Amino acid sequence: MACRVPGATDPEEFWRLLVEGKDAVSEIPGDRFDPTSLRELGAVTVRGGFLDGDVAAFDPEFFGISPREATAMDPQQRLALELCWEATERAGIGGDALAGSRTGVFLGAISDDYATLVHRLDASAVTQHTLTGLSRSIIANRISYVLALRGPSLTVDSGQSSSLAAVHLACESLRRGESAVALAGGVHLNLVPDSFLTTSRFGALSPDGLAYTFDERANGYVRGEGGGVVVLKPLSAALRDGDDVLCVIRGSATNNDGGGESLTSPHAVGQQEVLRAAYARAGVDPSQVQYVELHGTGTKVGDPVEARALGAVLGAERPEDAPLRVGSVKTNIGHLEGAAGVTGLIKAVLSVRHGQLPPSLNFDRPHPDIPLDTLRLRVQTRLEEWRTASGTPRRAGVSSFGMGGTNVHVVLEQAPVVEPVEAPVEAGVAWPVPWVVSGRTEDAVRDQARRLAAHVREHPEHTVTDIAHSLATTRTAFHHRAAAIGTDRDDLLTQLDRIADTTTPITQTQTGKTAFLFTGQGAQRPG
Repeated sequence: MACRVPGATDPEEFWRLLVEGKDAVSEIPGDRFDPTSLRELGAVTVRGGFLDGDVAAFDPEFFGISPREATAMDPQQRLALELCWEATERAGIGGDALAGSRTGVFLGAISDDYATLVHRLDASAVTQHTLTGLSRSIIANRISYVLALRGPSLTVDSGQSSSLAAVHLACESLRRGESAVALAGGVHLNLVPDSFLTTSRFGALSPDGLAYTFDERANGYVRGEGGGVVVLKPLSAALRDGDDVLCVIRGSATNNDGGGESLTSPHAVGQQEVLRAAYARAGVDPSQVQYVELHGTGTKVGDPVEARALGAVLGAERPEDAPLRVGSVKTNIGHLEGAAGVTGLIKAVLSVRHGQLPPSLNFDRPHPDIPLDTLRLRVQTRLEEWRTASGTPRRAGVSSFGMGGTNVHVVLEQAPVVEPVEAPVEAGVAWPVPWVVSGRTEDAVRDQARRLAAHVREHPEHTVTDIAHSLATTRTAFHHRAAAIGTDRDDLLTQLDRIADTTTPITQTQTGKTAFLFTGQGAQRPG
C-alpha cells in the first residue's frame, strides 16, 4: 500500500496518526487560495484536511516526463504516479518488473480543480500537452504508460465512492483472469475555492470544520484531500510468490440506491442490499464481522440511514454485550471525496494487520435517530486491542457511498498465517555483503542512503543479510548507484552516512559488454 493523506505521507505515519487519535484538519493553507475571500463569498467554513508541503512539488524526470509537460499535468496525475510507484516498491515488485505484464490500473477521481485554474489563464497557457494534462481518464492511463502495463486502465467516477468502486472493479478483473496484478485506489486534491463554495452552498459542509460521525452534533462533512493505492493479487498467487499479504479481500459488491427522497438522499434498503450482496459473495456471516469502517460523513440525513442499514444486516444476530464496532477516518482527516473509500480501506487493513482498533473522534452522544443499543452498534472511541475468539480471524467491512447513490462495500479478513522461516541470529556475517542504493540522480542516491540508515536504526530486528537481499532483489536499480559493503550493522550504517555526505562520489553505471580474462595459473595474483 501507499498513501498520502493530511498529516501523513505513508502508511506508517498514517497508522501513528490514527492510534494517537490526532485531528489533521486545519485552516486552508495560504499557498492555495485566500480563505478570507472564500468567507466573503458565503462559504460556511475555511477548514479542511490538506496535504503537508507543496502540492505542486514533483520530479518529472524520474518518470521520464519533460518539465514542460509536467507543468500542464493535473497534480492528481502526479500524485497517482508517485503513489503507484511507491506501492509497487513496497510490495517488493519494483516499477520496472511489471513492464509488459497484465497489470490493471483502476483509480477513482472526481474533481477537475486544476482544469479550472488553467482555464482562468489566457490562451497562451494552452499547449500541446493541455489535452492529456487535464483529461481525467489519463490519470489511470499515464500509470499504464509510464510502467508499460498491458492490463485494463480505468479512471472511475461514481462520486464519493469512486476509489472503493475502483477496488471492487480491480478485484473482479483479477477473478476473471483479465488482470494478474492490479493497482487500485484514488486521488483527490482541492486546489480552487470554487469547489469549496459549491459544496458549502449545497449544504453539505460542517460549519465547525469537524466531522461528528454518528454524534448528535452531526452537521456536515469536512473536505479533505490526498490519495491511496493498494496492490492486489489473487491470494493463491501471492502465497505462491512468497508475498507479505497484509490482508485478504474476501468479497465486495456495488449497487445504486435506486432513488431516495431526492437524487442525493441515501436509501436504507439500497444500502442493506449492497451489504447482503457483499457478505454473500464473501461467504462470510455478517454477524461474524467485528468492525466496520463507515462511510460516516457526519451528516444529519446520511448517518442515521447508514446506521439503520448496518443494524439490519450486521447487528441483528448479535448479543447485547457484543455490538458491532464502527468508526470513521473522516473524523481524523476529513472526507477525501474521490479518494475517501480507499483511505477507509487502508485504515481498516492497518487495523486488521496490527490487531488494534483506533479511535473515531468527535463522538460524545449518539444522534437521536441512531439507537445504538437497539441496532447493536458501538462507536469505537478509544484505542483497543482487537481480540477475537480463538481460531477466529479478524474481519472488517468498509463502506463508501456516492452522492448519486452508488454504494460499495468491501469485506476484509486477516491474512492466513504462514509458518515463519526461523530468523537467523544477528552476529555479523562471515563475508562482506553489499547494501546497494540507487536513484535517477546523485542527490536521489544520497537521499536514499539517509532514508535507509534511518529505517535500519528504527528497525533493529532486520538482519544485515535480509536488508542486502531486499535491496538487491526488490528495488529498481537506477543508473546512479552506491554501495555500503561490510560484515556488521554499525560498519554498514557508518558507510551509509558517508554516502549521504555530499563529498562522497557516486558511481554512474555504463552500458557495454563484459569480458572475462583467464590469465594463466593465477599464482601471480595475491590470494
